[in-house]
Amino acid sequence: MLSIEQKHKIVRRLIKLRIGQIIINEKYRKGSFKVPIHLAFGHEAIAIATNFVRAKGDFLVLSHRNIQYNLDSALSLRHHIHEYMLSPTGTSHGKHGSMNLMNPREGIVYTSSILGNNLSVGTGLSLSQKIKGLENSVTFVVTGDGAMEEGTFYESIEFSKSNRLPLLIIIENNEWSLATKRHERRCNIELKKLSEAFGSGYSHLTGNNVFHYIDELQKARANALKNLCPWCIEVQISTLGDWRMKTQEHPDGKFVNYHGGPAPTVELAKGIYIENDSRDPVHVISCEFGEEFIRKMESEILNEVKMDIEI
Repeated sequence: MLSIEQKHKIVRRLIKLRIGQIIINEKYRKGSFKVPIHLAFGHEAIAIATNFVRAKGDFLVLSHRNIQYNLDSALSLRHHIHEYMLSPTGTSHGKHGSMNLMNPREGIVYTSSILGNNLSVGTGLSLSQKIKGLENSVTFVVTGDGAMEEGTFYESIEFSKSNRLPLLIIIENNEWSLATKRHERRCNIELKKLSEAFGSGYSHLTGNNVFHYIDELQKARANALKNLCPWCIEVQISTLGDWRMKTQEHPDGKFVNYHGGPAPTVELAKGIYIENDSRDPVHVISCEFGEEFIRKMESEILNEVKMDIEI
């Protein structure tokens, strides 16, 4: 059970992560960066929960959309911004940019821009933990519903089950891959049944409540270690920052889902709320703590962050 003090610290991290992304988005619009960036508005709850649950000795392996995990773990927003500028003062000394950014000091040991590539690497890392006798360590691998279409997704589950590896696979399912909705490109994959077929564990998370996510991830981690098996954690997510593109065929504007690049409808002047429903983790925590509390914390953190990036 989380104490109220712990909850306040978690809320603070979530708001700081949202503010950091918005500031990066503002700089992205101005052409400040040398690398392509995939923002993760709407992904904050699962990122904070994952980083909170990870224990010392656990590995975290990421994909091309990794800003939510890396920025929450970063020493400062300033160092993260410098990394996107490929500066030697960046989080990874300007060597990895965005889509391959890792931070071994914080347990983020590998990140890949290649679709599905990190699943195989994460499985190998989990095997290495077993060989070294690290019985209380697990590997978290973050992927998406697009990578579920790759053979390595199935092979990683099968290999982990066959070799009794406590691999936690977090599937951020936003129902999109680039500009195509899931039903436009493939049949539905019932991940719960797939997990049952392999004899692996399965959890389904929805609603963007960071405290509920922490509780469920702690259970999944404990069960994966106890049963020595992979555990699939499917998280329903809305990647926020979409917009409408007016064309001759769509005079009122065609819906464009956010995938990468600057999010044109997200601005610092509008504040940290993007949607007023459960798609937005900020809205969800606001329902528990009240908008006045959230706005006050937003103001405090924004002042701190501005001081950081102005140094």
